[in-house]
Amino acid sequence: MDYIRFGDSGLKVSRLCFGTWHLPVKHENFRYDVDKDLSIKIIKKAYDLGINFFDTANVYNGSIYPENAGLSEIILGDALKDYERESIVISTKFMGKMANFNNASGLSKKYLLWQIKESLKRLKTDYVDILHMHRPDPETPIEETVSAFKIINDDSKALYFGESYFHYNDIKDIAAMFKALNMKLLSMQEPYNLIERDIESEKFDISRNYGMGIMAYIPLAQGILTDKYLNNNSETSRASFVPELNDRYLSDKKNIKILSDLNEYAKGKGVKLAQLALAWMLKKAEMKKVSVVPIIGATKLEQLEDDINALEIKLTDNDIIDIESIASEFIVNFNSQYNRIRHAVF
Repeated sequence: MDYIRFGDSGLKVSRLCFGTWHLPVKHENFRYDVDKDLSIKIIKKAYDLGINFFDTANVYNGSIYPENAGLSEIILGDALKDYERESIVISTKFMGKMANFNNASGLSKKYLLWQIKESLKRLKTDYVDILHMHRPDPETPIEETVSAFKIINDDSKALYFGESYFHYNDIKDIAAMFKALNMKLLSMQEPYNLIERDIESEKFDISRNYGMGIMAYIPLAQGILTDKYLNNNSETSRASFVPELNDRYLSDKKNIKILSDLNEYAKGKGVKLAQLALAWMLKKAEMKKVSVVPIIGATKLEQLEDDINALEIKLTDNDIIDIESIASEFIVNFNSQYNRIRHAVF
């Protein structure tokens, strides 16, 4: 396993981060029944293979259903509780709905100070390393949110902070607010993969100019950049129970042909399509001089091992050109829409 400094900080993280949005489920009750034992086994294996960076969120439940909000933090805490805490970097995110009453979502001071206590209980730890704003909250002045983070930071309950899917101008604004309080907005969680590359313009610039690391979620386009859609093996894929994913990635008929061509290129390198996609991202980050860590997920031990083996793949600049040439015609049916922050009236 390789390790890098994350952004312009002294924090060292593994080249891959293990994420817990999509955990394995028991097939007899696919919608709700997360396989906790297998989830813990995979997380432990990730640590044993050298991953020290783990990502979750207070609303994550191992699938996509709010009834189980908090479950992924609980499972991650159970998996890591017997390891040396200082050997681990834990990232979580707040904003989503955690109960059926007022003030149970958003980025208000009341919500954030409530959820940091509850999150630490679920994770079985005294602090998190990086605490993210999961999405903007237009109802709450950003000054209120930052003031809550200052309390959390002063109490040593979170060491660094981050954003997830904010407008690039808002990121600049918030980073300056954090700096004025001697805190670090360190992390950007952004969607990034071979077929979704919007962040390479403004947000790569922010990463370099503001010393922020990028945690790239959906690095395999939520499973699309694997061979499962080419091998009739997608019955338990995300797209099989999230119709929006079919609309996003598979609505254009030529996309399957492009995936097939990418798969053939990967075979020519003696690797799997998912490994090629991860190796492309790592090489691209090196070429662009940005700190990018893919957030991988796995529902099987073999998937985890395959992803980690992608670190051994060494692509050339010409490989990157060839891969991007194939992928450039892929049509993603999705437009980035950002909620914007708002400032206090006084």
